[in-house]
Amino acid sequence: MQAMILAAGFGARLLPYSRLLPKPLFPLLNEPLLLLTIKHLQNAGFDHIIVNCHYLKEQIIEALAGMVGVVIQEENIVLGTGGGLRMALTLMRDEPVLVTNGDIYHSIDYRELYRAHTEADCAVSMAMHDCSRFNKVLVEEGFVTNFDMQSAFKNMAFTGLHVLNPEILKTIPEEEQFCIIDCYRALLKNGNTIKAVDVSGCSWTDMGTVEDYLALHGQLLKGDIDRWPEFTETSGKSYVCSRENEQLLHHSFKEWACVGRADLPSNVTIMRCVVWDGAVLRKGEIYSDALLVPEEIVQPALTTGM
Repeated sequence: MQAMILAAGFGARLLPYSRLLPKPLFPLLNEPLLLLTIKHLQNAGFDHIIVNCHYLKEQIIEALAGMVGVVIQEENIVLGTGGGLRMALTLMRDEPVLVTNGDIYHSIDYRELYRAHTEADCAVSMAMHDCSRFNKVLVEEGFVTNFDMQSAFKNMAFTGLHVLNPEILKTIPEEEQFCIIDCYRALLKNGNTIKAVDVSGCSWTDMGTVEDYLALHGQLLKGDIDRWPEFTETSGKSYVCSRENEQLLHHSFKEWACVGRADLPSNVTIMRCVVWDGAVLRKGEIYSDALLVPEEIVQPALTTGM
């Protein structure tokens, strides 16, 4: 089985933190999400994985160097979700390809989604769920029927996971920015069907904002959602507050905290925070609900991005 991870975006909603790392390399429990996603796919049986990159692509190339079964696609311009897939067509095998965004964490079964597609007589299968914040796609009787029509009872949200037959990508212009949803709109207009695979019972997080990023850590540390077995927890430390560890090495941790390779001064209090490698904390300070990173990256926002 083959898959593609979309990892080329700027991560503008995560500025200024995305100045330091591309969004797919943001650490989750101190491990880069992109590496976890690749391992999770491989353990599900995907032996050919394409990863595209553009923004801070040198970091992604370095992180993936030497990984067996992983092919890197460098994009000199931002091609979008459709343009990136079109460029990757020559790298794909003649079989369905599972596509996933590089900034999501979920409990969706990759193999089951792939199987559902292979058993459906459709060019595309999209993993959909009920998420009121993002419910924008009309789903009727198990099929996507419209991307622009609003219905309070029939709309669902696209998870960013889909399986498609590569030949449909030939309709996308080469070397141009293009959205894959526009390709899917054209499929529907031409009478094709798109399967909607309901995964509403699964956990799912779009790691698009700092608030979402912090909330995901809290859910994982408190056990509200399951951890992928690919986590090794060998880098840094993660804490959930208890009587035993509330005071540890002269530091106070409240509720939960995830700490990378950072030197913590004495008498610092950390509550519901993620601390990256190299973060600079001040003695005696109280930190809450924050992403703590090296101070030098906190600069004015980018003027371009997506």
